Amino acid sequence: MLDDTLPHSAFSASPQAVDPLALTAGTVLLHRGDPVEHLLHILQGRVVLGVMVEGVMAHQLGVVEGPFWLEAASGLLGLPHAVDALAETDVQLQNVPVQDFVARVQALPEDSQNLLMDMARSQRQQTEMGVSRLAKDADARCAEWLLRHAQPDELLGGLAVKFTERKRTIAAQLGIAPETFSRVLRHLRDRQLISGGGRVLGLPNPQALRDLAGV
Repeated sequence: MLDDTLPHSAFSASPQAVDPLALTAGTVLLHRGDPVEHLLHILQGRVVLGVMVEGVMAHQLGVVEGPFWLEAASGLLGLPHAVDALAETDVQLQNVPVQDFVARVQALPEDSQNLLMDMARSQRQQTEMGVSRLAKDADARCAEWLLRHAQPDELLGGLAVKFTERKRTIAAQLGIAPETFSRVLRHLRDRQLISGGGRVLGLPNPQALRDLAGV
């Protein structure tokens, strides 16, 4: 999960100055690559961060819960948004112009400013690294997970994977949406890289899975 590096007590938006907004679950709050014109201060609710593909959060990087400043580091550094953000629940937030937020930081003592900027640069770097890891193909990540959890199965006469967790939980571990995980399994089955169904999957061609995973 991504950490919020900025203290809320010092930078909480004033309710008198910025009226809270109420948005429903499923609302896209940020688009990766867009310029930062406003900072969103999540007061209540959960928000998923990651990379969206065709309107779906295909690759999940983390989940944050209010109170939380979304992408404050990008705003301080004058960089575009590094991630997409999707409201997982109904949320209440305040929409603060980035120049107002930056002005508050610039009003702090110089040592505090330097510390916050160092933290912002570090947080941005960590986020970019996380997004870069997400760029690894979902098929490859699933293939690697299957190989890591494979065990000999006498009944199938080869390797098999027994699901001991819900597929939704496994998808979260892989940083992908449950729908993406199900779609990848269908693709692997169509390519005859996995067999069976339910809670036990056979791996009839482990070498092809290793090639796909790049291991």
